[in-house]
Amino acid sequence: MTARIIDGKAAAERVRERVAGEVAELVAAGIHPGLATVLVGDDPASAVYVGGKQRASEAVGIAGFDHRLPADASDDQVAALLDELNADGRVSGILLQLPLPGHLDGSALTARIDPDKDVDGLTPLNAGRLALGQEGLRPCTPLGVMELLAGEGVELGGAEAVVVGRSNLFGKPMAQLLLVANATVTLCHSRTRDLAAVCARAEVLIAAVGRARLLGADAVKPGSVVIDVGMNRLAEGLVGDIDFEAARERAAAITPVPGGVGPMTIACLLENTVRAARRATVPA
Repeated sequence: MTARIIDGKAAAERVRERVAGEVAELVAAGIHPGLATVLVGDDPASAVYVGGKQRASEAVGIAGFDHRLPADASDDQVAALLDELNADGRVSGILLQLPLPGHLDGSALTARIDPDKDVDGLTPLNAGRLALGQEGLRPCTPLGVMELLAGEGVELGGAEAVVVGRSNLFGKPMAQLLLVANATVTLCHSRTRDLAAVCARAEVLIAAVGRARLLGADAVKPGSVVIDVGMNRLAEGLVGDIDFEAARERAAAITPVPGGVGPMTIACLLENTVRAARRATVPA
C-alpha cells in the first residue's frame, strides 16, 4: 500500500475561493471585512508571515491594516494599539503575531484582544467556548486539519484519533475539535509511555511536536489517515514530525511537509475573518 498524498495547497485554494465569494456577498450588503495584523519587532520570519497574511487578505477582498511596532515597544504600547483595534469598526479580525519579544507578556496581550475579533482563536474566552462546545472563533491550524479531513471524506464519528502534542496553540484545540466531531481522542505528550504503540491504534494520527521524524512506521496503523503538522528544518530541507517515506507505505492517506497543513492556516485565518465580520452584524 502506498498512501495517497493529501494536497494542502489545493485544499487551501478551494477555501480561498469560497472566502472570496463570501467577501463579495458581504461587500454587496455593505459589510467590509477587515484584518488587522500587529507585528512587534523585526524578526525576519515573522515579517514574512505577516506579509503573506496581508497579501492573502487583499487577494480575497479583505481590507488589510498592517501595524508595526519597534522591538523595544512596551506592554502598555502594544496594549494601547490592541485597544484601538478592538474599538475600530473597520477591523473585523485582529492578529497579534507570535512570538513576541521576550520582555512582553504574550499571554496577557493576546487575552486583551476582543474575543469576537480574535481570528487566531487563542483568547481564554474562545478557548473556553471551544471546550464547552459554544459558538466562537477557533484556532486556524486545527481548523485547517478538520478541513483536510473533511475533504478526504474521513468519518470521525466513533473513530480513534491520536494527537501528539498538547500545546495551547494546536494540540489542545485539535483534540477539542475532534471531540466535537465525536471521535474518541487520545492526547499524547512527552511523558506518554510507549508512544509508538499508542499512535499505532489511531485511525487518524495527527502529530505536532516539532521533532523531526519522531514517529516511524511502527507508529502508523495500516490504512490510517496521517496528518503531519510538524515543520523542522534539516540540512536536506523541511521535514515533518513523521517519517514520511516510512509512513506512506502503511497509511491510506498522508499530508506532505511542506505542502500539507501549512497552506491551510492562512486560508482558515481568512475564513475566520469573514466569520467575525458576519457575526459582528448580527444583533446580540
